[in-house]
Amino acid sequence: MNFSKLKTEDSTHTGKFTRIGLAGKSNGIRQICGIVHYNFAGFFQTPKVIFTFLLEFVLSFLLTGRIMAVMENYNTPVQAIEPFLWTFGDGTAVLLSSLLLLLLFSDLPKLTPLTPYQLVRTTKRKWLFGQFVYVILVTVLYTVFMLLFTTVLCMKNSYPGNLWSETAAMLGYSELGKNLQVPSTVRVMESISPYGCMVQVFLLLFCYSLTLSFVILVGNLYKGKTKGMVLGLLYSIFGFLLDPNVLAALLHKEKYEMYQINVLICWISPLNQAVYGKHDLGYDLLLPKIWQSCIFFGVVLLVLAVLALRRMKRYPFEFLGEKA
Repeated sequence: MNFSKLKTEDSTHTGKFTRIGLAGKSNGIRQICGIVHYNFAGFFQTPKVIFTFLLEFVLSFLLTGRIMAVMENYNTPVQAIEPFLWTFGDGTAVLLSSLLLLLLFSDLPKLTPLTPYQLVRTTKRKWLFGQFVYVILVTVLYTVFMLLFTTVLCMKNSYPGNLWSETAAMLGYSELGKNLQVPSTVRVMESISPYGCMVQVFLLLFCYSLTLSFVILVGNLYKGKTKGMVLGLLYSIFGFLLDPNVLAALLHKEKYEMYQINVLICWISPLNQAVYGKHDLGYDLLLPKIWQSCIFFGVVLLVLAVLALRRMKRYPFEFLGEKA
């Protein structure tokens, strides 16, 4: 028996199967990218999208008003991305900004005239992965616009250097920041640079917004259109009710009596996990670290993705009033 010949034939067949497998994966990626591309067709021409981003700009303007007032009254500059850090450094701002996603993602999953063709040419699983990628990209875009809006609004008197500004020092080392409810604290300025802080605040805000987006998607898949908005609203209310200040008022407790409850809330509340100042910055080891919050959001996203995939097996597609 010619073992060398058998070995050569075996390696040839193995190579063919490997190429077929790689080609299949490449084709699947192209199909997912095609679904995402079609979902973005005319994205910025949609009235709902235009209205959402206009509201986002108005919200950014209102939230940065406190910082702009300090800049004008004391004639001090700010570092370029400091307004973003202060604007979205507390739970109320994170909550308000994320609520606009209820409007932006109200039509998930996106059913287009091309959807029946996409389902014939690919699988439900790949089509759903296309929805996942679309949601992720839109959420990234939404968060980037929040960063740009807050930066542009204060750019008249700002600088790009990676150093904390006089305005930040004044807000952090005096009672002015506390009175204006601006989360500029000494421990933040002493522990990290502005751009390093921006990356972490951006990541936390993005993770929270993405989990809310997936909640809307899963709600629409299970209960039908608009039901995801209700589920997303309940998700937001859950985070709001678990705010330490709200619970202290409801339970009639003093701040010193709420320490252990505050620590617990910081671990179990998605909204508190998204607030940069409620993390361990080297001063309170009982609070979650940034990487632990990322794992927290990752687990939530994984659970939501699994629920969506399970539902996709029995999801009744509706085209022109008919179910498929």
